[in-house]
Amino acid sequence: MIEGWDYLFIALAAIAAGAINALAGGGTLISFPVLIAVGVPPVASNITNTVSLLPGYIGGTLAQWADIKTQMKRLWLILPASIVGGLLGGILLIVTGEEVFGQIVPYLILLASLLLAVQDPVRAWLLKRAAEKGNGQVSEFWSTIPIGLASVYGGYFGAGLSVIVLAALGLTVDESLTKLNALKQAVSFSVNVAAAVFFVFSGYVVWNVVLVMAVAALIGGWLGGKLAGSIKPNHLRWLVVSIGVVVGIIYLIRG
Repeated sequence: MIEGWDYLFIALAAIAAGAINALAGGGTLISFPVLIAVGVPPVASNITNTVSLLPGYIGGTLAQWADIKTQMKRLWLILPASIVGGLLGGILLIVTGEEVFGQIVPYLILLASLLLAVQDPVRAWLLKRAAEKGNGQVSEFWSTIPIGLASVYGGYFGAGLSVIVLAALGLTVDESLTKLNALKQAVSFSVNVAAAVFFVFSGYVVWNVVLVMAVAALIGGWLGGKLAGSIKPNHLRWLVVSIGVVVGIIYLIRG
């Protein structure tokens, strides 16, 4: 049973997650373990976290709308794959069940930490690739396959999804990093919306926690925006990676 002090910890974690997502990404690695720590079962924690942090994706999408709306043809191509993938990931999570999901949580956290750690190399590769001329880009149609697979992961767990989507887009879309980032944001938003809509009717959402987290995450996102000029994203990212690795190892040891 979640009690008064638990809500305080949840709110603080959501504020941190919102700020981290605004500054560097990876906020789920903070908020998800806290939900488990206060007694919310793993699947319910994951689902509640997804629904709670959805407003942050809305804000991020609106912030990059100028670059998104110039790529509507691409969006019509890849969004169906991301929506279907997000829905399939959500269904897979429910089918997996608490026991199995609880067993693989440590590996998911460690995987998400790894994805966050390689974010800078992925961006560097994308910048180099964008600077090359005549690099033999394949048809953008094939982006639907890696985007669809990444979206299944996003609907299932989600932390680190942005790195996978950026890499998938970089392989098949010949565009600047700014526009790839905008596409990535649109994909992440559609994945989370698809999963969240399904989760709303799953019976796993802890709504009183969602209310606290959604408000706190919005506050955190606002604080993150205010702190953007004074905190280096790389330093924050590596702090989150370190926390994720420690949490993952603790879960592995606890079994």
